[in-house]
Amino acid sequence: MFNGLIGYIFGGLVIGVLARLLKPGADPLGWIMTIVLGIVGAVVGGYISGMLHITSSLMQWAVAIGAAIVLLAIYEAARKKG
Repeated sequence: MFNGLIGYIFGGLVIGVLARLLKPGADPLGWIMTIVLGIVGAVVGGYISGMLHITSSLMQWAVAIGAAIVLLAIYEAARKKG
């Protein structure tokens, strides 16, 4: 279980950082929120990949990063309204 948790945290960090690098503009997130964004992006991306029957690991990562980019845009839009 602990190994799986570390995997999710590390994977979330990688996905979150890649999403922040690929999305233009200033992102007012710290490291913790970047990891959370990446983990949620991975979960959403995994769900979408399953729905679309995507089996390629590379494509699953791409979908997860895309989901994290969308979540980052939603976060920024919600932050600007508040």
